[in-house]
Amino acid sequence: MIKIAILGCGTVGGGVYKLIQKNSNDIKMRTGKQVDVKWVLEKDVAKAKAAGVAEEQITQNIEAVLADAEVQIVVELMGGLTFAYDCIVKAIKAGKNIVTANKDLIAVKGEEIFVLAKENGVDVHFEASVGGGIPVIGAMQNVLCANMYSDIVGILNGTTNYILTKMTEQGISYQTALAQASELGYAEANPSSDVEGTDAARKIAILASIAFNSRCTLDDVYQEGITQIIEKDITLANKLGYQIKLVAMAKERDEKIILFVRPAFVKNEHPLAAVNDVFNAVFLKCDAADEIMLYGRGAGEMPTASSVVGDIMAICTSIANKTTGNYGLNCYKNKEVLEIGELLSSFCLRLRVEDKPNVLAGIASELGKRGVSIASVIQSPVPEGKLSSLTIITHETKEKYLQEAIVDLKEKEYVKKANIFMCLG
Repeated sequence: MIKIAILGCGTVGGGVYKLIQKNSNDIKMRTGKQVDVKWVLEKDVAKAKAAGVAEEQITQNIEAVLADAEVQIVVELMGGLTFAYDCIVKAIKAGKNIVTANKDLIAVKGEEIFVLAKENGVDVHFEASVGGGIPVIGAMQNVLCANMYSDIVGILNGTTNYILTKMTEQGISYQTALAQASELGYAEANPSSDVEGTDAARKIAILASIAFNSRCTLDDVYQEGITQIIEKDITLANKLGYQIKLVAMAKERDEKIILFVRPAFVKNEHPLAAVNDVFNAVFLKCDAADEIMLYGRGAGEMPTASSVVGDIMAICTSIANKTTGNYGLNCYKNKEVLEIGELLSSFCLRLRVEDKPNVLAGIASELGKRGVSIASVIQSPVPEGKLSSLTIITHETKEKYLQEAIVDLKEKEYVKKANIFMCLG
């Protein structure tokens, strides 16, 4: 029998407890070990009881849990950085294996945690830190581990994906769509981590570390959120054959990495364009398996519990075989992380310009000076009558060249506004 402690009995913690009880016999048959939840750390006793936890299993004494020699696996589901990190460090030093769904912790403190785990001969599993019930980390570290990855592109936040989906389907504003997400419980009271791109940035940092064997942290990720997306952006994207998605991407070329989260125009033909509502997906490009997409629910009680309990079962097998201390995240390379300006892509450049002769020629000239080549142009009048909306799709170029051209263009008296979207697919 393997005794475990669950730290935190919120949505995910409650789901983990329920799933272990529900499938206990199958867990035993598949791992050769009975999993017994000895402790559930939760200050809200009523919340833990509502999940089915017996009163004698509930505790608020973290030191007693960490000092309990019978506990072999600590499952951290509290979230946050400081207290969760302290608990994990103490548990590892006490020889306990770790399962966590804490993306903040892995993206920011992962290096220290994995080094300490290796020194103490314990495993750290973190499947649920990215993609909820989508088994992307296990796939990358196990089934696809023979591959070298070049690109990871993901829709990694269900809240923002729901908002953009509703803006597209219903023609509503960002604020209205956010209000809908809040009413349905998809958006937090303070949704800034989601809508500003930080949640997805943490996740892509974790996936990039796995894919490129080089430590990537939250600070390495360029990020833009969706708060400035307006209905006209959605309409334009649809007109051009794109969907706007908050895309998290990691690219590696010649031992150099670019990491970012930003709204992008995704071609309707690209698999990610069809990922809607609160669903998540990760699209991988690798040398042997070629292109693979994993799709599913990126959050929620039971999808996330599925990943957490899967990690618990994997550690049970390692304990049974006396092979703990070999699973974590081994970043044995130190690759350079490039600035976002080095991104090579095609872009959609949107300009508000005066409607008069030679404007297009002047814009093309300024772009040409920076080596930015135009693939297509759409011009349409705007209600003011003296201005036009100019949409330019570029050929592949470095973003910094386009940004330099925009700086020059904004100095022209005939250019009133300019912004860009990356194009994908």
